[in-house]
Amino acid sequence: MRVGELSRRTGVSVPTIKYYVREGLLPAGELSSPNQARYDESHVRRLRLVRALIDVGGMSVAAIRDVLEAIEDPSRSVHKVLGAAHDHIAPREGGEDDAAREAAAEQVAELIARRGWRVHPGNPAARSLADTLAALRRLGHERLVDLSLDTYAEAAERVAAVDMAYVTGEVAREEVVESAVVGTVLGDALLVSLRRLAQVDASARAYGGEALPPSV
Repeated sequence: MRVGELSRRTGVSVPTIKYYVREGLLPAGELSSPNQARYDESHVRRLRLVRALIDVGGMSVAAIRDVLEAIEDPSRSVHKVLGAAHDHIAPREGGEDDAAREAAAEQVAELIARRGWRVHPGNPAARSLADTLAALRRLGHERLVDLSLDTYAEAAERVAAVDMAYVTGEVAREEVVESAVVGTVLGDALLVSLRRLAQVDASARAYGGEALPPSV
């Protein structure tokens, strides 16, 4: 197919497709003439992956390029490719480096050890969790942390098990690593949306509310 058909199939404009090729997000098409290139189903699949990572996952072009390079590197294990994706989607560290942050970091390390997770305490997600716990304590919501941390961790383990079951259902390495990245990036968006829907339902049940239309 030519670039116009690729654009129609994916809903991505021709200039954007050419930009992705220049940025290394999409392989160049096979030249059929000096000014024409042909594309195949692999380009359709890759383009849809890129758009999903941008539109739903909120990833930058540079981050996607790094993740795609990891996917295409046969020397990297699926575990390392997933780590590359995690590094780019974990929230950036923020907040004060104070006693609350230090205590939170210790709490995260204890959680990792208590649950027997094979995770380095310096993992970006661990640092992000420490930032979140510290912020909750500064705001006076330490009861949420004390009551719910292991409950959240247990729920996260169940979700992670579902994620890995999906990934291991694939056979080809490329499909395995792509599934791992998609499950991580888009799975986060899926989980957040489901949690918010469940919170709305829980609030309605607790306070006698009904299903209301959006306020905006």
